[in-house]
Amino acid sequence: MTSGASTTASGTASEPSVLLTVLVDFGVPIGLYYGLTAAGVDDVLALTAGAAVPAAATLVRFVRTRRVDVLGVFVTVMLVLSIVVSLTSGSARLLLVRDGWLTGVAGLGFLVSLRGRRPLAFGFSRRLLERRSRGGRDWDELWDVEPRFRRIWRVTTMIWGIGLIVDSGVRALMAYTLPVHVVPALNGVQYGVFTLLMLVIVNIYHARAGLWALLSPDAVPEQREPREHDHR
Repeated sequence: MTSGASTTASGTASEPSVLLTVLVDFGVPIGLYYGLTAAGVDDVLALTAGAAVPAAATLVRFVRTRRVDVLGVFVTVMLVLSIVVSLTSGSARLLLVRDGWLTGVAGLGFLVSLRGRRPLAFGFSRRLLERRSRGGRDWDELWDVEPRFRRIWRVTTMIWGIGLIVDSGVRALMAYTLPVHVVPALNGVQYGVFTLLMLVIVNIYHARAGLWALLSPDAVPEQREPREHDHR
């Protein structure tokens, strides 16, 4: 009873934190950029001010939790590098293309993880989907004994990796071809549209691949694939 209550409380407490993170990392920089340019500030300086917000937020989160957020550190390093290069060259477009670099590297990360023990989509989705299929089968057991389960998460990881790389290309194209003043708003909108589109694609794939049936408590285990140690 205590465990269940603490889990629920923890899940509830984490939701505002996620919303606040999205607001600080995406909403505030866009609003700050348009507010500053409306006040007559140069594009490069306005974009630099907006880019500094997520970096500062990462530092604040580290001070509060004393835990290193690898993704946050990566984003901060990218932000600092783009700011330095942009201020040196005076190019606002180098700051605008930053989001494309971030999603591109993230996409490569997903694809590279296919060579690891477990692909990234498995870890990112587990926390949400385990709650959705509460009472169902254990994910670690499923990974060990169900070939179809492993295949589903490898394909899902590939879908996200390719999608993020395509997203990166679209952002780079916008950054270098559209008027500077419209790109920050379009970048923000693209995050929402891209996420929604990817979730629809992934959920359709999961339904057709039989993920929900595998997660059901009544699922019948597949015949385990023989491995090398089984023949020894």
